[in-house]
Parts: sequence; structure tokens; C-alpha cells
Amino acid sequence: MRFAYETLRDEILALQLQPGAVLDETSLAERFSMSRSPIREALIRLAGDDLVVTLSNRSTVVAPIDVQSFPKFVEALDVAQRMTTRLAAELRTDPDLKVIARRQREFIATVQRGEHLAMSEANKAFHMAIAHAGRNPYLAAFYERLLNQGRRLLHLHFAYLEQGGEGVLSTDGHDEMLAAIRDRDVARADALAHEHTRQFRDNFVRYLSQNHLKDVPLGTLGPAV
Repeated sequence: MRFAYETLRDEILALQLQPGAVLDETSLAERFSMSRSPIREALIRLAGDDLVVTLSNRSTVVAPIDVQSFPKFVEALDVAQRMTTRLAAELRTDPDLKVIARRQREFIATVQRGEHLAMSEANKAFHMAIAHAGRNPYLAAFYERLLNQGRRLLHLHFAYLEQGGEGVLSTDGHDEMLAAIRDRDVARADALAHEHTRQFRDNFVRYLSQNHLKDVPLGTLGPAV
């Protein structure tokens, strides 16, 4: 079950399995040479990650990327990111700093290699190290769910930058957040976390404006604002 789950998860995050693609238990069982029971368990776990959804006809499909809800997603992400980073600046310990710094080095290494899935995973690990330093498991759990939901959006953005789109993937923001947390500068940590979210929002909107998503099934788009 774990192999099927991890393989399908990575294919969904990398958009090899596109939003809306049907996941048939029988076909997947044949593909992975296993019974339908572990496949069903893998799909249930993917549903818990918000990566697949079960329709009214009981078929399972890859979860859509709902662009219409993107502003609300970013709003929630901003609140969670700012609060976790503020708390980390206030409550962090020296061992916390070592973990955050190590996660940042790992993120830089994945950026240098250009491995998109590894980049989004390392980005999540960096921010979750900050969240854990904030000592609020409820807020950290909420933040982790948002980060998981945003990984496919990050993958699209990474691909866009690699193709020569506007903007540059910089690791400086992480370095500055780490420095603010190290200095216990709560106000600066808050401001940097907010700026980090704003940059993600602006870069993704710029990506959308380039019309690079014409082949990716998305949720219904609302009216232009």
C-alpha cells in the first residue's frame, strides 16, 4: 500500500496525473501487481491529503486545482504563516534553530539541483520546522494542511520559472526569516512571513497571466477582479 500511495502522490503533485483524472481501482491494482484492497487504502490516504476526491457515482478522481478559491487559500496561508513564524521568533530554542537551518540548507540543495518535487517537499519541511518551534500543535497542523494543498501550485510555478518565465526563485526569503527567528525579532519575522506569502501570490498570478495552464484542468474561474 505504501508504494502505491507514494507513487500516486508523487505523480499527482508533479501533475503527471492531472486534475480530474480518473483513478480506477482495477487498473491500478493491475499496474502495481496487488489486490484492490491496498489500492483502496492508498486512495483513502490520498483523500485525507486532499489529493483525490470521490464523486457521487463512487468513482475517484484527482482533486481539481480550484483557481477560484486561490484568494481564500492565500488569505488562510498568510495568517498561518505569520502566526507560526511570530511564535517561532518568540519561543524558539537553540536546537530549533539548528533544525530550521538544516532544513534551509536542504532546500537550497534541491533548488540547485532543480528537482521540483524535492523542492516543494524541502520548502514544506523548512516551514514546518518553524511551525514546530512555535510550540502550537493545532496551528502547526492547520499550517501543514495548507502547505500540502499548495504543493501542486508550487510545482506549476517552479516549472514556469525553469521555462524562462518572469521572476527568479530566490532562497533569500528563507535566510531572512531564519535570521529574524534567531534574533527573536517578532515584528520582523511577521513582516517577512507576510512578504513571503505575497511573493508566492504575485508570482502565481503572474504565472496564470502567461496562459501556461491551458492544458491543465482547473476549477471554474470566477470573473476578473
